[in-house]
Amino acid sequence: MENRGTVKCTAKVVSQEALAEGIYSMWIQADEIVKAAKPGQFISLYTKDSSRLLPRPISICQLDRKAGQVRIVYRIAGAGTKEFSRYCPGDAIDVMGPLGNGFPLDGDERKRAFLIGGGIGIPPMLQLARELSCEKQMVLGYRDQLFLNKEFEEYGSVAVATEDGSAGTCGNVLDAIEREGLTADVIYACGPIPMLRAIKAYALERRMECWISLEERMACGVGACLGCVCQSRDLDSHSQVHNKRICKDGPVFAAQEVEL
Repeated sequence: MENRGTVKCTAKVVSQEALAEGIYSMWIQADEIVKAAKPGQFISLYTKDSSRLLPRPISICQLDRKAGQVRIVYRIAGAGTKEFSRYCPGDAIDVMGPLGNGFPLDGDERKRAFLIGGGIGIPPMLQLARELSCEKQMVLGYRDQLFLNKEFEEYGSVAVATEDGSAGTCGNVLDAIEREGLTADVIYACGPIPMLRAIKAYALERRMECWISLEERMACGVGACLGCVCQSRDLDSHSQVHNKRICKDGPVFAAQEVEL
């Protein structure tokens, strides 16, 4: 799946709010990016500090195609995202996107799907929930603070797991699936590697179709630098070794394509 329609533009911040400690939601006016964007893709945001040349890749959380706006939900992880958290409506921000390959949307509408998100891997599942045409069961994993869980309820059932047991099932997303007695035919997931590794094993054991979105630090964001590779089953046509570029070939992969 070759990505098309990528543009770089100076966009405008429409709104911003804190959802939890260190977690922010920002809407950006970016008409050209929104036209081509799909669930599971990401955008790269540039800071105003000339000493930080590389953009920050952030997953697309939600698209308002009519208004030409894209929403990102991100965690403050360093100086760049700290800067973004101070932006106000009307502020300019340089953005490139949409980037990467998203989740497939052409599946069997009769199937039941798990949409599994862990931590900051939860936001990209929201637009997928909006666009996927089948029965959806959202399984969301948190350390402690909940965010976005109420927004998912519009699109299907929601099961929550927390590491500290403060809400839902005490444990991880697979613990929540077991406790709730949930079943599905296909899995779509995004989150930290240990979670995805466990989900891949769960899917293989049950012979389930499984799509995973990998989280990784990126440099160029367009596949040129090979700074965000992961091991793959097949030879990469670009580098002729067993790897995949997460930014260009992913971030979404069929689970069996990649080694975790």
